[in-house]
Parts: sequence; structure tokens; C-alpha cells
Amino acid sequence: MKFIGSLTAKQAEILLLSVIMARSTSFMFSKMTLQTMSAFSLLGSRFLLAFCILCVICFKKLLQLRWKTVACGAVVGAIYFGVMALEMAGLKTTSTAETSFLENSAIVIVPLLNAALLRKSPAAAVIGSAAMALLGVGFLTLGSGVQGFTIGKVFCLMAAAMYSIGIITTDRLTRREDPLLIGILQVGFMGFYAFLAALFTSSWRLPDTPREWSAILVLALVCTVFGFTMQPVAQSKVAVEKAGLFCAISPSSATVLGAIFLHEQMHPQSYVGVALVLGSIFLPKLWQIHHQHTVPKLA
Repeated sequence: MKFIGSLTAKQAEILLLSVIMARSTSFMFSKMTLQTMSAFSLLGSRFLLAFCILCVICFKKLLQLRWKTVACGAVVGAIYFGVMALEMAGLKTTSTAETSFLENSAIVIVPLLNAALLRKSPAAAVIGSAAMALLGVGFLTLGSGVQGFTIGKVFCLMAAAMYSIGIITTDRLTRREDPLLIGILQVGFMGFYAFLAALFTSSWRLPDTPREWSAILVLALVCTVFGFTMQPVAQSKVAVEKAGLFCAISPSSATVLGAIFLHEQMHPQSYVGVALVLGSIFLPKLWQIHHQHTVPKLA
């Protein structure tokens, strides 16, 4: 785990992109598993299994725990449990592509919410990126008309709002406490909250078929042990506005996976939405390059 302390900003950005791409596979595996398991049983099995694996891998690291770190993990875990519960509700009636695009409209909310908290205006490039991303989401969501705006999509937008809060909260807390420990603890708390919710709704059960166990293992190892745990580590070295914009990678990845493995159909205008959302990632960098070339150099 020594690499975490020496992580450069560029390496952190690559790690964050990898994390988001890994987590984008969760939409497909979750939708498949929701056909036979309840949402809370799926989440509880996934996150508790991942937490057990992390405890084995990072046993020595966990000996450094402080109560403040535990509290941070509980808070971040509660926020992301809300995100996941709303995501599961949305997936029941919405395609993986639409769910991912709507949830990751957090790319619009994060820079605006962060600017409001800091009481300053967001940069022009950030506003332009957010507007481009919002337009892309609109092409995907309202392409079939207002009648296509279902309750499932409402759940996805609520997940986006909570996801934005999670990104900003993670940014603040990982600058005070160990980001890896927060990542491990948030996974444990998410599993605990899901287990309690499953007990409360009388829906708890473990996977009992090879298909369910296969999906849960992928969700636990790829999407959680790597995806959720390493996000706080990556975010500790990445600006919160940029972290929000990186969310745009997830919808495109989920769209491709959904089309290949779940045979989900996309409208022609949806491809315009994909291009706009992806373009929103690169706009700030292009803006920076243009600004560097247009600012006159002092003699």
C-alpha cells in the first residue's frame, strides 16, 4: 500500500478513470441479478463479501483505525448506500444505459454544488462542460418524448444528486483521514446498511445459484474491492470538479456493455448524447490549451 502516498496527480486521474470504468460494469451485472434477488439482498451480499475480502488483504492497515476514520467511513457509506438503493430501484424499469447516464449527470451537479459551498463562481470551462453534459443527458432521456420520463428515471436522477454529495463529501474527508481506510470502511458500512434494510423488508437471502454467485463475485471483486475502495484514494489527489467530470466515462461504458450483453436498443439521438457527454470531459483541457496559446507572453 506504499504506492498510495507517492501517487502523483496524473496517476490518480488514471486510477480514478479505471475505477469508474470498473464500476460501470455493475449496471449490467446488477440488472441481471435483480431478476431473481431483491435489491437489498444483492447489495448486502455484494458489499459484505467485498468487505471480508478487504479485511483479509488489508489486515495490517486496519490496525491503524481511529474512531474519526470509522465515523468518516460510516458517513460516506450511508451516502453511497443511498446512491446504490436508488440505482437498484431505477434499474428495475430503466435500461443500464439510461440509468448510468442519468446517475452520472452528477457531472453537472458537482461543480455547481461545490462552487456554491465555496461561495465562488465556477470557471467558464466547468460551466461549458456541465452544459454540454446536461445536453447529452437530455438527448438520451427525452429522445422518446416526455412520456418516456418514468418513475425509474426519477430514481436515477435522485441517485445523481446523492452521488454528487458523495463525491464532494469524499473529497473533503479524504483530505483529513486515510483515504484507503475510508474506502474499506465505506464498503463495510454499505453492506451493513443493506443487510439491515433487507431484514427490515423481510427480503434477506444469500445467492443460491451459480449464476447469482458469479454475478455477486464480479460485483464484489471488480466493482467494489477495486471500484468503491480505490475511489477515495484516487479522489484524494484529483480536484473535485475534475472527479465529477470523469463520471462521464461510466455511461458510455455501460451503454456498450448493455448493448452487447443485454441486447438493449438505443435511439439514434442517443449516440449524439454519448458524444456530447464524452466531449464534456475533454472541454476543460481544450479550453486550457487554447487559453495558453492566446494569452500574450511578456517580453
